[in-house]
Amino acid sequence: MLVDTKPTTFDELIRISGLSHGTDVWLGNAQSLIEAGTVTLQDSICCRDDIMIYLIKQGLPPNPAFKIMETVRKGKALKDPAKWEEYKTLMKEHNVPEWYIKSCEKIKYMFPKAHAAAYVTNAFRIAWFKVHQPLAYYAAYFSIRADEFDSDCMIFGKEKVKNKMKEIDLLGNNATQKDKTMYPVLELVLEMYERGYEFLPMDLYKSHASKFLVEEGKIRPPLNSIPGLGTVAAEGITEYYNSKYVEGNNTETATLQKTVYDKITASSISSSFVNTASSTSPSTIVTNVNDATGAALTATIDTNGKITWTNDKMTKN
Repeated sequence: MLVDTKPTTFDELIRISGLSHGTDVWLGNAQSLIEAGTVTLQDSICCRDDIMIYLIKQGLPPNPAFKIMETVRKGKALKDPAKWEEYKTLMKEHNVPEWYIKSCEKIKYMFPKAHAAAYVTNAFRIAWFKVHQPLAYYAAYFSIRADEFDSDCMIFGKEKVKNKMKEIDLLGNNATQKDKTMYPVLELVLEMYERGYEFLPMDLYKSHASKFLVEEGKIRPPLNSIPGLGTVAAEGITEYYNSKYVEGNNTETATLQKTVYDKITASSISSSFVNTASSTSPSTIVTNVNDATGAALTATIDTNGKITWTNDKMTKN
């Protein structure tokens, strides 16, 4: 539709929105008229309001102009032949061209112009952010719309993204619904990489549970982008890690389900969380972790997922 019409103004974008949301307004109707050179986009019937405004400009009284608009926008032009003949005669008396009348007869449903204007205004705002504030755009999109964001294949550079896209392409009709939903997210991630933007690694202290954050000219993914790690579990982790320490206690205890622990240790943040100890042993010592003050922590995790943090000089939170 954009290729056929080549819009250059905001008004033309609104017209295209009307054409795309109507039924039998574009295909076999306005499209054919534009391709034949009979009319331009500016002259085409695009929204329901266009009919009444055009007919009034042609000299029809407001009341019949409104009734004709209502008849056409509901797709009832040919359902009452006698009444439509009356309307046709009135339009011809006011020099309404034959192509216009024929176009009205084909329409089944028409979009209101105010609705089209609201759609285009919102789309234009989003487009502005994508062009002028790309990091804010990508962070917001991934946080709100990208339900199938997978950190394992998306935050490690465009080659890994391309490989995942090829993998889904090769599956063809055998691709799962999850893969099909993920594909447009992969396309947007690839676009982001091609524009020169990157992801920061996930961080137990800096990553949000569910929101992508803009930092240092890059985007930091949330914890729930780890495959299989849900938002509730991610919120529990960030709530614990974001706690502050107060004087008088050198031990903190929290409960972490074993399945959650395994997903974290298998993710891209495992190097900042544990060494190579196994979570299946009766008691696992975890080191190489710092608290919010930068002090080193040591954690003991039992097989039930209970984790106990200890710091010799901890100022408790």
